[in-house]
Amino acid sequence: MSNFNINVGENNINNILNLNLFGINFKNPVFLAAGVMGETGSAMRRIAKNGAGAVCTKSIGIEKKPGHNNPTMVEVEGGFLNAMGLPNPGIDEYIEEIEYVRKQMHELDVKIIGSIYGKNEKEFAEVAEKIVDYVDLIELNISCPHAGGGYGSSIGQDCNLSHKVVSSVKNLSDVPVVAKLTPNVTDIKEIAVSVEDAGADGITAINTLGPGMVIDIDAKKPILGNIYGGMSGKAVKPIAIKNVYDIYSAVDIPIIGVGGITTGRDAIEFMMAGASAVQVGTGVYYRGYDIFNKINDEIKEYLLKNELSMNDIIGCVHK
Repeated sequence: MSNFNINVGENNINNILNLNLFGINFKNPVFLAAGVMGETGSAMRRIAKNGAGAVCTKSIGIEKKPGHNNPTMVEVEGGFLNAMGLPNPGIDEYIEEIEYVRKQMHELDVKIIGSIYGKNEKEFAEVAEKIVDYVDLIELNISCPHAGGGYGSSIGQDCNLSHKVVSSVKNLSDVPVVAKLTPNVTDIKEIAVSVEDAGADGITAINTLGPGMVIDIDAKKPILGNIYGGMSGKAVKPIAIKNVYDIYSAVDIPIIGVGGITTGRDAIEFMMAGASAVQVGTGVYYRGYDIFNKINDEIKEYLLKNELSMNDIIGCVHK
């Protein structure tokens, strides 16, 4: 069971959501997940102004990548299937987006998480070396289920490859490194232990489920341009919570929970399973850009009503 401590302002109502993770002070535990809202500096600024404690960039690689052909996203019952294919302008150009908002993020007291990807430890290290001076922590995307070409879950489903990637980035990074894991494995605890052993400061769980697909029965063909994609949204929450629960029992590093979070009660479930903070992605679709303020208010209301601190609820179902 995780044995780290979280520094929370327990006796001050205004600071009840403050926490310290990885040696970094966050004003609240509700972060933007990697995805479409992190594509540009202006989008990240908008999320920051709507209450996020941290914003995560779109996953960035060495070179520009166009991603998969449209359509890349389709709504299904309980959520979305997406097959973006890791589209991004490449690290050299994307740094301009981060520079655009860095000062504003500092003024808003919002941290920047740099999500990066590569097809091997060398590529991860190269991207990390370029982004490390512009972000507060690095998140390793070793979990995308539809990237193809040896990227994403092709790495995260293998303990040895996951270990190599984490180790290579840790060897050069001056900021904390968090590994984002895929649920599409036989035992996520084995992967979690592997990345912890490699030096990961924390774990983000989970990336999208799948891959899955949807067929247009009138056109008699798959809807997504890539044929298949990863499942996100409300329907994945129970699976994400179980994965967080399992990881918490296996490692001693903090967990950031993600998957189907749209309310404060959802976030509290993740925390009780073992997450110290949470990320929100498709929830923006359901509740708008100010979902971060809403979830923070709902968490705070729950804690005050029940005379609890965040320390009281994180991992409490394991006790």
